[in-house]
Amino acid sequence: MLKNLKNRTIILGSQSPRRKQLLAGLGLTFEVDVRETAEYVDPNLSAAEVVLQIAICKAGAFADKKDCLVICADTIVVSDKGEILGKPKDEQEARETLTNLSGQKHVVLTAVAISWEGKMSTFVETTTVYFYELELDEIDHYVTQFSPLDKAGSYGIQEWIGLIAIKKIEGEYNNVVGLPTAKLYQELKKLI
Repeated sequence: MLKNLKNRTIILGSQSPRRKQLLAGLGLTFEVDVRETAEYVDPNLSAAEVVLQIAICKAGAFADKKDCLVICADTIVVSDKGEILGKPKDEQEARETLTNLSGQKHVVLTAVAISWEGKMSTFVETTTVYFYELELDEIDHYVTQFSPLDKAGSYGIQEWIGLIAIKKIEGEYNNVVGLPTAKLYQELKKLI
């Protein structure tokens, strides 16, 4: 499969440094191209439908790239109360989100849309994450010393908070980082 991908132009439709790093880790050569899309979603949709609709919308922005393999993704976090948690708007919202996640479990959903030769393949990967209780000074340290504002759920599992707060995960670790690489690789094998 890797030989077949070497001859293809691959586009990652994401500016996420974590997605770039993970895709590069698969041994793929790709370019990054981010296009503006309207991310309005029907509020009556389930969390999985919301994240999938956004990923499909992102991939749809590359309709002019039929000769390229385009990979787009979106990640959301769903609290144990069913609240969809995207990226926080400011540090205060990040603190509130982490306080709500403290001592609880939550679900991370990443939808991936792969477009190629006018076709689209999609999937949603789900990982359940269990947090230990966090003290307020730990939350404050993370929010002020790291960059929670560009992360769904206000945290990066690969950062300090992942070292001290993650009790366990059920599912793919890289899904929580932002790109479920094992599932993506299996989907690419089916397509190519």
